[in-house]
Amino acid sequence: MLLSGEFDKNNAIIEIHSGAGGTESNDWANMIKRMYVRYLDKSNFKYEVLSEQPGEEVGIKGCIILVKGLNAFGLLKGETGVHRLVRISPFDSNKRRHTSFASVLVTPEINTNIDVKLKEEDLKIDVYRSSGAGGQSVNTTDSAVRITHLPTGIVVTCQNERSQIKNKEKALDLLKSKLYLLEKEFLDNKLKDLKGNIMDVNFGSQIRNYVLEPYKLVKDLRTNYETSNVNDVLDGNIDCFLESYLKS
Repeated sequence: MLLSGEFDKNNAIIEIHSGAGGTESNDWANMIKRMYVRYLDKSNFKYEVLSEQPGEEVGIKGCIILVKGLNAFGLLKGETGVHRLVRISPFDSNKRRHTSFASVLVTPEINTNIDVKLKEEDLKIDVYRSSGAGGQSVNTTDSAVRITHLPTGIVVTCQNERSQIKNKEKALDLLKSKLYLLEKEFLDNKLKDLKGNIMDVNFGSQIRNYVLEPYKLVKDLRTNYETSNVNDVLDGNIDCFLESYLKS
């Protein structure tokens, strides 16, 4: 019941981007990547790092991971948002406390090999006399074809060929192309809705806090689920956070 969304069973694409702050944020983005990779290893998901942009000194500026397996998107979709880390920086010789941000975006992998099926009852086919040049090349037969796709109102015509059959074939191919583009646009819009408005990678926009200093706590600000076992979470044991989000 918790994984009954339209795309929940699909593969997932995880995008991680470091926030402002250079070295600190790049290191934090790399820690998040490690957390997800460990989770995927423990959960027996297959994954592939599609791209990775290393930081100037340490960590990463961003990466994209394709996760393959049943319910990958359904389980991971709640990770979309800004993740905030508070710790004493290992890069600060004065041992001061630093706050770092990284954003995570999880989207489903959608099959773009759209199979366009045309139903006969959805088509209105009209045949008419082709208009062309005069003289010997004039077409005196009713070979031109106009096809109207009733559900969408798309109209295509073809009159280039002398044969009505060939004109019909070309018109059907053209109609399939137009319906493919329509379906692709529909899927692209759905994907935009799933991504939502990506928040600023900054203060006040985070979904989860990871505090290492002055105390240890990981807290999800949407569900209020929390644990003091920060190292366990950063080692990939995030099932409790995933489940609490789905149940909420």
